[in-house]
Parts: sequence; C-alpha cells; structure tokens
Amino acid sequence: MNKYLKQLIELAEVDKEIDSFGPKIEAVKKELHSVTKKLEDLIAKKESYQEEKKENELKIRQHELHIAELSEKLSDINKKSAAVKSEKEMKALQLEEDITKEQLDFANEEIERLQKANETKDDLIESLKEEIEEISKIVEETKKRIEEELKELEKSREEVYAKREKLLEKIPQKILEFYHKVRKWAGNTTVVPVRKQACYGCFMRINDKTYASVIKSEDIVTCPHCGRILYIEETTEES
Repeated sequence: MNKYLKQLIELAEVDKEIDSFGPKIEAVKKELHSVTKKLEDLIAKKESYQEEKKENELKIRQHELHIAELSEKLSDINKKSAAVKSEKEMKALQLEEDITKEQLDFANEEIERLQKANETKDDLIESLKEEIEEISKIVEETKKRIEEELKELEKSREEVYAKREKLLEKIPQKILEFYHKVRKWAGNTTVVPVRKQACYGCFMRINDKTYASVIKSEDIVTCPHCGRILYIEETTEES
C-alpha cells in the first residue's frame, strides 16, 4: 500500500477520534446539567411555596383588620338600636347587622382556610428542604466525578492531537491540502473502504479500472462518483 495512503487512513481515524471528543464531553456535561436542573427546580418550587405562604399571611392580616372594623360596626349598630324610634329604622339596623355578621363569618372562615393552606405549605416546604439537601449532595458528588472525567478526556484529546501533529509532519503538504479539501464536505467519511466493489462513502459501485487501482494501492485513488479517498481494508478477503 502506498505509504501516503496508509498515513491518510491513519490521519482520518485520528480526526474521527478527535471529533468524537465533542459528543463525549457534551454527554458528561449533560449529566451534570440534569442533576443541577433538578436541584434548581426544587429550590424554585420551595421559593414558590414560601411566596404563596407570605401572600396568605398578608391576606390573613387584611381579614383580621376587616374583622376589627366589622366588630366596631356591630358595636355601633347595638348603640343605635337603643335609640331607635320606628320599626322601619329597626328593620334597617337589623338588616345591616345581619350583613355585617355574614361578613364576619366569611372573614373568619377565610382566615381558617388560609391558615390550613399555610400548614400544608409548611409540610411541603419541609419535605422539599430534605429533598434539596439530598440532591445538593448528589450535585457535589457529580461535579467532582465529572471534573475527573473531563480531565481524563482532555488528557486523551491532547494525546490524540500530539499523534496527529506527528502524522502531519510525515505527509507532504500537497497531499494534506487535498485531504483537507475533501474533508471540508465529507467530514469523517473523507477516507473510506471499498467493499464488494462499492465506495463506502456514497455506496455507488465503482468501475473495474478504478477498482483495480484501489486494489493495487500504488497511488491515492478517489471515488469517481463522490470524490472520497478510497482504500481496500487489509483484513478483508478482497485484499
């Protein structure tokens, strides 16, 4: 096999390995993002319950102030009743008293409802605090583990880059320029094998003349259909 073709095959594999680091790093970061997002959601939910509780407490205070006003109003009605002279005035005061008492009952019921709602929210907040504590520990553990994984990946990537640099020193500039020109559009299928007389980049059958040249491997041969660099795998029966 042409030595430059052999080097291009090796370079293509190295480039493919370099490209694989991106998805690996993203997968590792995604795991951390997932547990961090869960923690953030729990914190947001706890804060939402706390905010709802504050709003309920404000409403309770407003109802309490209203109750004080209504109680004062009932007291005034009672005083007025002592000085009533006609039945018409008595009925009007009675109606006002009934409406005031209904408003008092409603205000007291609302206070009771809001207090129960806050008790439920207290339970939910306590439960979330425990869950947040557990997830926080998981987040810290995941961060430490992922930091190590990222260091290992970075170390491996540097080693592969070093291997690539050595390869680049061996390959003539003209051949490298041609390789990079094809790689711009073909990506990790720049250099592909021929199997069953077909290019394994575009999967089109190649003619006998081109196939014979690929088998000889004396020169760098490209697919007549797509332009990818072709080679015969040495471990296959075809070779």
